[in-house]
Amino acid sequence: MPDSTSTHLSPIFRVEVLHWADSIVQWASASSLDPNLVATIMQIESCGDPRATSSTGAMGLFQVMPFHFYKTDNPYNPSTNATRGLNYLVRSLETANGNVRLALAGYNGGIGVINRSEYTWSAQTKRYVQYGFPIYQDAISGNEISNSLNEWYTKYGVSLCNQAANRLGLP
Repeated sequence: MPDSTSTHLSPIFRVEVLHWADSIVQWASASSLDPNLVATIMQIESCGDPRATSSTGAMGLFQVMPFHFYKTDNPYNPSTNATRGLNYLVRSLETANGNVRLALAGYNGGIGVINRSEYTWSAQTKRYVQYGFPIYQDAISGNEISNSLNEWYTKYGVSLCNQAANRLGLP
């Protein structure tokens, strides 16, 4: 499993995600996860927008599906969303025997994809891993920038991150 003792969050992430840095470190610690992996998931899922909603019904910072919440939960509460999303990430990592690349596929495509051949993964899951794993690698390698994150941002993240910046009141 990734180093869960790290309290260092890489500077490669977008400002909208870094806005949550203290919370990310706290949530990662509570889940025994590397904060850089937590930030990678948040980067791709919502770019730090706590009110993000997908066309499939996923909600919040970690784009958690509705069936992961209790009836009394507020899915858009950042801490609740993090708890439910990171519990799923932990399960994905356990199923993948600590293989972050496979765990990312499981987080996006459902834990069942972890034990399937990659050619059966959806295009979205392949793309998620294509960007997520190198972003995570750049973060833990101590890089100051991530070309993978910049490419993801240009191709897929501009409007998502602009929406997050607006919601968070960032310039």
